[in-house]
Amino acid sequence: MSMLTPKDLQQLAERNVTEEQVERQVAQLKRGTAYVKLIRPATIGDGILRMSPDQIEAMNRAFDEDKEYYQFTKFVPASGAASRMFKDLFTFIENGVETKFTEIFFAHIHCFAFAKDLDQACQKCYGHGIDDLVKDCRKVDVVKALLLEEGLGYGKLPKALLKFHHYEHFDRLALEEHLVEAARYATDNGGVARLHFTVSPEHEQPFKEAVNQIINQYQQKYNIKYDISFSCQKPSTDTVAIDSDGNLFREKDGKLLFRPGGHGALIENLNDLAQEIVFIKNIDNIVPETRLETTVTYKKVLAGLLLKLQQQTFEYLEILDNGDATEEELREMITFARKQLMIDIPEFVEQYDIYEKIDFLYERLNRPMRICGMVKNEGEPGGGPFWVKNMDDEISLQIIESSQINHGKEDQEAIFKASTHFNPVDLVCGCWNYKGEAFNLTDYVDPNTGFVSSKSKDGRELKALELPGLWNGAMADWITLFVEVPIETFNPVKTVNDLLKPMHN
Repeated sequence: MSMLTPKDLQQLAERNVTEEQVERQVAQLKRGTAYVKLIRPATIGDGILRMSPDQIEAMNRAFDEDKEYYQFTKFVPASGAASRMFKDLFTFIENGVETKFTEIFFAHIHCFAFAKDLDQACQKCYGHGIDDLVKDCRKVDVVKALLLEEGLGYGKLPKALLKFHHYEHFDRLALEEHLVEAARYATDNGGVARLHFTVSPEHEQPFKEAVNQIINQYQQKYNIKYDISFSCQKPSTDTVAIDSDGNLFREKDGKLLFRPGGHGALIENLNDLAQEIVFIKNIDNIVPETRLETTVTYKKVLAGLLLKLQQQTFEYLEILDNGDATEEELREMITFARKQLMIDIPEFVEQYDIYEKIDFLYERLNRPMRICGMVKNEGEPGGGPFWVKNMDDEISLQIIESSQINHGKEDQEAIFKASTHFNPVDLVCGCWNYKGEAFNLTDYVDPNTGFVSSKSKDGRELKALELPGLWNGAMADWITLFVEVPIETFNPVKTVNDLLKPMHN
């Protein structure tokens, strides 16, 4: 690449980035975001399965009966600091101006699980507790004691290490609630619960220290063993940027600017795990143990459905692999793929000869599979379920973010607004093939679904590239099914005041 210098090439080598990667990224940055082509929203009966009480019971039973034959891992994206969770409070430190948000925060300050720790931090920093500081009109000092390093340092800690829930005799970190969840549905027949957290390098040591402090009590409580691992986003998944002239954006010292590629980079971490069945859930979407039953039920429903469909798919793949499938068996497979796996199979495939059908079905069925919970849309931000046509004119179910849609086109905006459900990031993934081998998950990414945004650095404009999202384009070529789950299973903590909501108390 002509714009790369010998020093650039050395920088790429240190990051394990190839010239070809940089060329592709620059081309994509110049081309801009490639918007998806929405066909229609996925709805109940057309892309989203609504389970009856009998089906819910059957899937729970199927999971309990078959789980002993599988290896489970709970994969929790937990990178980054919780600073966005405290955005309004950081603003309050800067300007001291009370808002509705800060009024609610202080009106209920003793309801937070961290209230006792915060009171002690206020005593340590200012010689007075929360109530005295509030009476003296020193609310800003209370917030400083919460967020800044001389106090609790919550502004720089990851969400996992914040106290989320208060119980009668103790408090729990977000991290602890994930351990509790794993004990309930992600424990294998040998009594081992595997969890994997993706973390920022600066947080890895605090994570490990926190786990070492709490792991024994939960192992004793649930009579299990935890296998907990961590990984960081790879430097090789960071992306370059271009300036307003279309040239590679460089730092003041002349080095290429690399930026984190977004959560889509974590497909590499998931791939490296090479685990069989993986539950994926965000770090902040948890509830106290006393409110956990609905979550556990539907996690088992999603997993039970995955195991059931995967077992049938694997049986068909064995037949296809032998190359001796009959026309009747192939018709049965086509019906199964269409009706059960929601795979769009064009009518012309039925005109193929027997060998073409075998090749076609083998390619369609031999892919990783994911079952995704979907919640009724009640105005929450986030991606949603849609039928989408890709650049090869193939139609499939996809989770699509608003940023992937061309809102300037009336037909696309109408489809987007007609969506009835949204994505709470509640996935169960089958990552092994019918031979018991791990799929190479990076083979199933749609690179065209990356997102280009306008940013600035050091007062200079730049175009930045975000990789296809982990549950969006990074899983675009997976077999995908959507199942409606109750809103009670979706309880994210995007701001500190969300911890005051009923489901977190």
